[in-house]
Amino acid sequence: MVADSENIIQRLLGMFFSSNDLEVLKKRQLKAIAKELTKGRYKWYRPSSEEALPAMAKYFFEIYKVIGSAQVMLANATESVVLKNTVVELSLTSNQVRLKERLSDESIKERAKAIAPKELGAQVKDELAAFIAEFDAEKVRQLDDLYSQLLLFANFVAFDYFFMLKKFDSSLPERTFTYSPKFETIRGEYVLEDLKDFCAVAYALPLDADWAKIFSVVKAYREVDPVAQGPWNKLLNVLGDVRRSGVFDQIIRHLGKDPSYRSEVSLVNERIVDTYIAKLRTQTEMIVQQIQQENRNSKASELLKQIFGTDAIVRLKNYAERSNPAFERKMLGGYLYVEELNYLKAFLIDYFKRDVRALTDLFLVRGKWSFAAASVAYSGSFHELLELSDKITEFDESLAEDAEIGVKLRGMLTRADRDKEAVKQLRTQLKDLNDRALSFLSTGTQHLIVIARNLKSVLEDYEKAQHELITNWKELELNADRPIKEWVVAAYKQIYAFVMLMQLYLKGE
Repeated sequence: MVADSENIIQRLLGMFFSSNDLEVLKKRQLKAIAKELTKGRYKWYRPSSEEALPAMAKYFFEIYKVIGSAQVMLANATESVVLKNTVVELSLTSNQVRLKERLSDESIKERAKAIAPKELGAQVKDELAAFIAEFDAEKVRQLDDLYSQLLLFANFVAFDYFFMLKKFDSSLPERTFTYSPKFETIRGEYVLEDLKDFCAVAYALPLDADWAKIFSVVKAYREVDPVAQGPWNKLLNVLGDVRRSGVFDQIIRHLGKDPSYRSEVSLVNERIVDTYIAKLRTQTEMIVQQIQQENRNSKASELLKQIFGTDAIVRLKNYAERSNPAFERKMLGGYLYVEELNYLKAFLIDYFKRDVRALTDLFLVRGKWSFAAASVAYSGSFHELLELSDKITEFDESLAEDAEIGVKLRGMLTRADRDKEAVKQLRTQLKDLNDRALSFLSTGTQHLIVIARNLKSVLEDYEKAQHELITNWKELELNADRPIKEWVVAAYKQIYAFVMLMQLYLKGE
């Protein structure tokens, strides 16, 4: 605000004075600054010759001695995730420490051995909510402020004191504080930019911060105190005096011939708690999802071997994983239901059209139903599934390289690198295709459930002494390829197993 006010004043002066008058005014201001510097307490700069004096170097060397060891300790600290985590984790309550242990990958994986994935997911969700609840707004603010102050300290420490001091004594060794420097007077312009950079970090340093707490964090981070507390407290007093004197701003104004110069302060405002919580939430969700995925894959493998005798099922040629890398290179999801649709196609071809069809023909063609309406749903779902098998084949063939949709997809992929509209069109086309695939899966599963229910009803009727659903069981027994009960039970188990397989994917269990 001060700098803005002075800029406004300069512009107003420019409206009423000529450039010559302004230059005269500027010289007067610089002369006044030189006079203040000459009379001032800190004899660090000679305005008449624009030279930086050895006393200035001595001031910086005293700072360097205090913070020298911390420079190594805090190298790259501003980018350290470990440091951020340390700030947060030192504040955890005993209950939060216990909850965090339970939310570790090892704990979650161990618990997964004893409880179902759904129950585990619910447990982890509740524990995470309890952990987060103890970070109230005031605690979050205090931790964010503490880390921001720590960064300001790290920025102050990271200033290149050695580089600046070498300009006063070229023989100065780095971080060797037993050495007695021989500082010389040098041209002020050599350190002008150094002074600006120093003010940016020194003026931002929170002199009244809780330094015991800040240093305890650094000690937890590096297992050693960053600076000696006594010398640091003395340094804080000196920094405060120098800041209040404004001597560095005066030197910079005089050297830079800019009476209105104001140091820019490198402020920091970090929000580490939100980031910490978000990372923990992501980590726990990912491990639970991984466990659920592994559980699903294990169950799926068992069901596939039960249904097909193998878990390597490939029936589709074009709606296939081999097509997906081209989409992934454009940051697109590609074909999302490849495995599931292959399973459905295989089941319809390998089992439904053979075993279930023969059994259904026996019941629907030869069977005499007590009332026709009882077989309507059975018959409808059966024929829908026969048509669905053909629809999936047509869908897959439409994606071939020489088919209409396949040609369109290749064209969009070719243009996608240079045409954003093509990417949008490709994303829309993929969504439509995946929606169709999902529709096949959902519809097929629902019709198989209807078939299974009807087979169960037929079996129950067969086992009754007084048949209520089908009246000519003796005739059906004569025309059956195998014992009816054995046949129906086998078909029901296969359909049930396949429906369970589909639900693993459709429900994401």
